[in-house]
Amino acid sequence: MIPEKNIKKAENNVRQYLNDGLLKKTKTSESIIETYLSRSQESLELAESIYKNNESDLWVLVISYYSMFYMANAVLLKYGYKVGDKIAHKITSDSLIVFVKDKLKNKLIEDYEQAKNETFDLINIDESELLANETIESFEFERNKRSMFQYNLGKNLTHSKAKTSLNRAEEFFSQFLFLLES
Repeated sequence: MIPEKNIKKAENNVRQYLNDGLLKKTKTSESIIETYLSRSQESLELAESIYKNNESDLWVLVISYYSMFYMANAVLLKYGYKVGDKIAHKITSDSLIVFVKDKLKNKLIEDYEQAKNETFDLINIDESELLANETIESFEFERNKRSMFQYNLGKNLTHSKAKTSLNRAEEFFSQFLFLLES
């Protein structure tokens, strides 16, 4: 669950990013969204290949994160926001909390309501809130993990941590693809 203080901090940060021009309101560009989507898919496929071939746990983690980063920016652009070049990863993370979390939650509610009707499973809004938060939080977890293992050479990355990154990127990709299609 994303703590309320982190949500408030992200809201304040996003206001500041907009004021400073680090995040800009813009027209949606389908060609740029398609480019982000293509890069996200390519990164995910490459991470899967590297993982399956047991080539480099570090690059599975890094490329998995970038799949999430490209997808996140595609969705933000669809909603009319373009992240600039400076501190782009942090801006993207905060913007997901502010602009995407509730939309993702609502999409998950729709999906689960449909599944419930088809399979007579019972699910409630709190579970959808939890899943939306977990999906958004996974971006921040992977952003921090990527930074830690990519830049701190004293840290050892395990194959299981690389697999976790790949799994999170796959889940993130599929959840965010729905947002692009809706």
